[in-house]
Amino acid sequence: MASWYDKYLTIYGKPFSEVPQSIIDETREGLARLQSDDPLVSIVVIAYNEETHLQACLWALSHIQCSYPVEIIGVNNDSKDRTEEIYQKSGIPYFTEYQHSCGYARRCGLQNCRGKYYFDIDSDTLYPPQYFDIMMKELTKPDVSCVSSLWSYFPDEQHSKLQLRIFEMCRDIFLYIQHFKRPELSVRGLVFAYNADYGRKEEYRVDIIRGEDGSMALSLKKYGRIAFVRNRKARAVTGYGTSDQPSVWKMLIHHAKIQLKGITRIFYKKDHYEDSDDNLVANKQKKKDNQA
Repeated sequence: MASWYDKYLTIYGKPFSEVPQSIIDETREGLARLQSDDPLVSIVVIAYNEETHLQACLWALSHIQCSYPVEIIGVNNDSKDRTEEIYQKSGIPYFTEYQHSCGYARRCGLQNCRGKYYFDIDSDTLYPPQYFDIMMKELTKPDVSCVSSLWSYFPDEQHSKLQLRIFEMCRDIFLYIQHFKRPELSVRGLVFAYNADYGRKEEYRVDIIRGEDGSMALSLKKYGRIAFVRNRKARAVTGYGTSDQPSVWKMLIHHAKIQLKGITRIFYKKDHYEDSDDNLVANKQKKKDNQA
């Protein structure tokens, strides 16, 4: 049975030189049709050395069905490959952020977007056509400040559809239980959107290596609740760039070990977190300097 993302996988992972010109043209035309001069929704695509993924992401975005006026903009996090060229040929406005990290890239997008609602888009991820309308249905509720969806992985030779379904079911159940007391810990940046007016009051943390979106979600709780979308039509699909485990079972065991540490956290709320030393940008830079 064909999946909605199968055609995008025909170029996912391939260098830009192997992408047919017809797909580049189709993407440019589709994105141009979507762009509004007065956007309500800002769709912000961040990329750092994502030549082999960005075109597939933009191609999928060119086919979205959104009932709201949108702008689609990019952030090039000072890439060294052909990422900037892909942005240029897509025709969308893009900005270059020379300080490296997801926090800096997302902050750049927030500073330059015009919409009331801000959607995080990761360039190694594909988004289904109805994703934005379904997310906006929750995000526009008066008591909601931000919203997060769920995500899947592409099946491949090492990760079958059945194995991935089992892994995702276990993970999603855990995230569901966790969201009652610690909703910010269930937020993932690749499927995160929020009220940009609130976001500009809080700004992104750029002093941490990971967790900038969960930190933003935590800050936004004062303006409204964190909502979660579990509709499969709003489930993004991504690769294994964030996982170093070769098989589904090793992924499951690895995640279980991580989550079981301090598992009692899911039973009480928290409004402040202490960052571990290995997650601080300053410590990472200091380590590099010492190794030099």
